[in-house]
Order: sequence, then structure tokens, then C-alpha cells
Amino acid sequence: MSCCVPDVINIGVLGAEGRMGAAIILALKSQPEARLSVAITSPRSNNIGIDAGVAVGISECDVNLTADIQTGLDICDVMIDFSSPEAAIDAALGMHETRCRSLITGTTGYTETEEAALLAASGSITLLKSGNFSLGVNLLEALVETASSKLGPDWDIEILDMHHRHKVDAPSGTAIMLGQAAAKGRNVELSKTQILSRRGPRVAREEGQIGFAALRGGGIIGDHEVRLASELEMITLGHSAFDRSVFAEGAIRAAIWAASQPGGLYSMRDVLGV
Repeated sequence: MSCCVPDVINIGVLGAEGRMGAAIILALKSQPEARLSVAITSPRSNNIGIDAGVAVGISECDVNLTADIQTGLDICDVMIDFSSPEAAIDAALGMHETRCRSLITGTTGYTETEEAALLAASGSITLLKSGNFSLGVNLLEALVETASSKLGPDWDIEILDMHHRHKVDAPSGTAIMLGQAAAKGRNVELSKTQILSRRGPRVAREEGQIGFAALRGGGIIGDHEVRLASELEMITLGHSAFDRSVFAEGAIRAAIWAASQPGGLYSMRDVLGV
């Protein structure tokens, strides 16, 4: 445990102009334990130098947008990342010899090589990675793992996620997180059992598969279902998010928690003690 955690945690936001970045900036305005100290955006943004709150459509926050990740790491205690795999990896690797030693990342869409590069940094920093920062989703993850471990391989597992039309990765990071929980419950590797598509004339389901389906449309924030079905019955475990602030509040809670933790790899289940 750290012996010098400040009374108010200085938070950096990487991906400040995105949907989640804006939600975190707004949530920090009413958070007594943490404050925004740096807001990092893409080098291609036309808003660099503009107040971050104004740029994302909320009131002024007295922190201007910057594209300089390295300088930003020296003026925050914890960095919250909802950007791109490349930017997240740059931040993790750039933390060495800077003030910031904790990265909270909700970025998804990593290739296997990119994810390996990110995880390699967790030995020297505090890295908390989650496909979803909702408290409800993380409790759902625990339930899925338990259900999967108690039911035999003759129970089929299918995972459905639906998000807004602008989401670019499919399945979602949350769906993958739930799939990993199901695989862990069965003591198997998700990569060897997952089925991401059943397109084609010969797609009969094989025992032990963990299937995924992704729907995109409208402004849906996030709906997830895990269905466990036998020949005679079905269990449906699900979660619906009604407001993006649920993820922002969870990410800030994770940042405050991570500020006092030693280096290593963590998840939201560590924060919740689940």
C-alpha cells in the first residue's frame, strides 16, 4: 500500500473528447475525492488548447485539452483511459519515471499483440483493466462464472451485446469479459471455445462452445445477456445501462482505489472485493 496518497486524487483523462471522456469530466466536477488535472485528446483534434469542459459540451473545467501524453503523466496521480489501444500502450509505457503510476483503462479492441504489450507494463505500474466499469456488470461477471462452473458442458452458453450505432468493436469488451468469466468457470480457454459467427450452411452447434452475437443500433448505451440453455430449461442473466454516467462513476471509483495499490494487474472485481 502507498504511504503518501493525497487527500484529493489528481486524475488525467486519456480520450477526453470521446463519449466516456466527456462523462468522466462531468462526473469529476461533483467528486470530492478526485479532480481533473489533465485532459488528453488526439493530436488530430481541432480543440487542442480549448477548455476540455467546453470542448465536450459541458461547463468550463479550467483544464485545457492537450495531446501531450508524456507531460500529462507528470501532472496527475492516476490516468483514466478510454481512447485507443495505441494511446493506452503509449501511456502505460510512458509512466516510468513520471508522477503517474496508475492506469485505469476501459479501452477495448486490442489485438493479441497489443494486449500483450499493455499487460507487460503491469509489473512496474498499477494497471486496472476492465471491459466495463459498471458495478452491476461486474457482479454479473461473477454470477456468470459461478453458473458456468456449476452447470455441465451440455448447457450451451450464448452471449448477446447491443450498443449504439457508433461502436466499432464487436463483440464488445463487456461481452468478451463475460465470455472469459464463462470460460473460467469451465476451466477452459475462451480463445479455444468461442464462436464469433455462425454464418454458413453447416453451422450446427458443438458441445462446449461459447457463442457471441453483436447488435448495433440507435443510441443504446449497453445491453448484455448471457443465456445458459439445456434441452429442458434456460437461465438468462443480464444487465442494462440507462446512463453513461454509471461507467464514469465506476472508473473514478476504480481510480481512487488504485491510487493506494502496489504495482500489478487488477480488475473491477478487486475494487469491489467480489
